[in-house]
Amino acid sequence: MRTAPNFARLAARGVRALTPYVPGKPAEELEREYGVRHALKLASNENPLGPSPLAIEAARAVLAEVALYPDGSGFRLRRALADQLNVEAGQITLGNGSNDLLVLLAEAFLTPRTEAVFSQFGFLVYGLAVAATGARARMAPGLPAGHAQPYGHDLDAMRAMVGPRTRLVYVANPNNPTGTWLEADALQSFIASLPPRVIVVLDEAYCEYVEEPGYPKALSWLAVYPNLVVTRTFSKIHGLAGLRVGYAISHPRVAELLNRVRQPFNVNALGQAAALASLADADHMARSRTINRHGLRQLRDGFVANGLRSSPSVANFVLVDCGRAAAGVYEHMLRAGVIVRPVANYGLPRHLRFTVGLSDQNTRALDALRAALVATEGDT
Repeated sequence: MRTAPNFARLAARGVRALTPYVPGKPAEELEREYGVRHALKLASNENPLGPSPLAIEAARAVLAEVALYPDGSGFRLRRALADQLNVEAGQITLGNGSNDLLVLLAEAFLTPRTEAVFSQFGFLVYGLAVAATGARARMAPGLPAGHAQPYGHDLDAMRAMVGPRTRLVYVANPNNPTGTWLEADALQSFIASLPPRVIVVLDEAYCEYVEEPGYPKALSWLAVYPNLVVTRTFSKIHGLAGLRVGYAISHPRVAELLNRVRQPFNVNALGQAAALASLADADHMARSRTINRHGLRQLRDGFVANGLRSSPSVANFVLVDCGRAAAGVYEHMLRAGVIVRPVANYGLPRHLRFTVGLSDQNTRALDALRAALVATEGDT
């Protein structure tokens, strides 16, 4: 047998520097590793209601056709999105989840001679997408812990990092994992201050949960700022995370470029059918928002009762400071069968991120947290 070469040296320079993204621990994995039963996963910002019944019915209806390739253009889904969002179908690019669009934008606009800017506590995929292209990643410091939007985007710091080689700026609103958000005036001023050659990627994965009155209606800005791209997903409020459907809304010429690098058939037939049906179920979205609103309050009140501080959030998750190294708290919660999300990989080793669940799920998570805090009292 031949000796295996040093594959890392053969890989592209940008790929060599990558560390794989680690998703939230699956419930099945916890049950297998720890011997617990009925594990509760509140780690991946999934909708505890699941998808709309209309979406499930639509996906089942196309099962008999899975021997055939899906519509590679996603015509019906793009047309429905265009009608609902009041844009042209040619402005919409479909993706295998919105992560796919974040990567496609990097592939379309970045080279090893260019740069991209994002926030210190922004979604980890931004850095991975940039690094894979060999472009230079410029990470702006986030807002301080004592700010009204702790660890959120510092737009002044981000603007200061934009230079002649900058091609992309990633902005999450609301931001994952902090739950923080940017109000309309500040965000629009930031976009207006950037050169037209800089593509602003506005990641709105959680926008449908937001009920804050100052939250921007960024789609209305597309006609003014042709360098703006808005990305959204069906994984969160629509409850279709397992089917991987996302989309970007942009200037038609940007969409045309994204379609050059987009893989054929990147959104499967079940995903397209379920997403299309989900768009028609406004009641399911309204119920999801109501449950989320109550769940956010329940979790925050529970954190206060345990003497902990949490960040403000308009998404479907809350970031909480455990007052000590969070690793021990996380481990004790796992042994109680509750999975939340450690965020030390974001530079926040004292914090955990809790996805909002149903009322009884939130209660169980808070009970597990309380026991874990007692067990780790004195940890630093």
